[in-house]
Parts: sequence; structure tokens; C-alpha cells
Amino acid sequence: MGLFSFIKNAGAAIGIGKSTAEEAAEKAEAIKAANEAAASKMVQTASDLGLEVQNMQVIINDDTAIVSGLAADQSTKEKVILVVGNTSGIAQVDDQMEIEEAEVQEPEATFHTVVSGDTLSKIAKKVYGDAMKYPVIFEANKPMLTHPDKIYPGQVLRIPVLSA
Repeated sequence: MGLFSFIKNAGAAIGIGKSTAEEAAEKAEAIKAANEAAASKMVQTASDLGLEVQNMQVIINDDTAIVSGLAADQSTKEKVILVVGNTSGIAQVDDQMEIEEAEVQEPEATFHTVVSGDTLSKIAKKVYGDAMKYPVIFEANKPMLTHPDKIYPGQVLRIPVLSA
């Protein structure tokens, strides 16, 4: 009599526990289902915010979200990128969206990652040289921003080009 040690995952599977391959397959399936649910929620959130993109699709692969569809204009496209990218667990957005043809295309905005101590006024001063231009940044990030004082470190904001 005594206690004998064995390698847990070696030998015949007789229904006691699961093999490493079965566990990995179940984990992969659970991750896939969670990613699909998160992607669906991102599409719904964009729609709820009034950001209409025809045939919008989001695919999540690890910490990267791939976004495709046809946006009405440049600002809608950029706002969708922000909705997706400012989601916990997403580190990168692969933008594969297209923009509907228009007579005049607006210039691409830049993005700014908020750091501790940032305010819209401080960002406006840095980018535009005038702290009083903060409403431009606030308006460019509506409807994701609901108040100029409600920004947080790590959040990414659109910084539009000032029109002449």
C-alpha cells in the first residue's frame, strides 16, 4: 500500500476530467463566443450613438478589433473607431471602413490619448494654442462625451483640424 504518482494528462481518457486538447477547445470556443458578443455590443453601441455605418462589422482577434463597413463621412468613421477602441480589452483597431463619396471630404482628425491631469482646455492649448478652443474638441467627440469635464486617463479623443 501507498501513494503512487502518475502524470495527470497521460493515459486513456475514461471520462474523469478532460484532456488538455478538450479543455483548450472549450476555452477557445468560450473566447470566440465572448468576442462575438463584445463585437455585437460594439456595433449596437455605435448605432445607439447615432453612428450609422452601412454593413458595419466588428471582428475581435485577441486584443485587436477589425472594423469594416461604409461610413457616411470621415467624422463618423473616426467616432466608430473611438467607440470600438475605447472598449476595455481592445488595444488596437484595424480600420477597414470606407467612406461614402462626397463632394468635399473633411480632413482626418488626429487622436489624443488622455493622461492624468488632462482637461479639454489643456489639450486645446497644446494642440491649437488656445485653451478656449476646448468646445471644438468636445463637439468632435459627441455623443461619446456627455460633458467636457468627463474624460479619463487612457481614453482616446478625436482632435479635428480647425477650419479656416
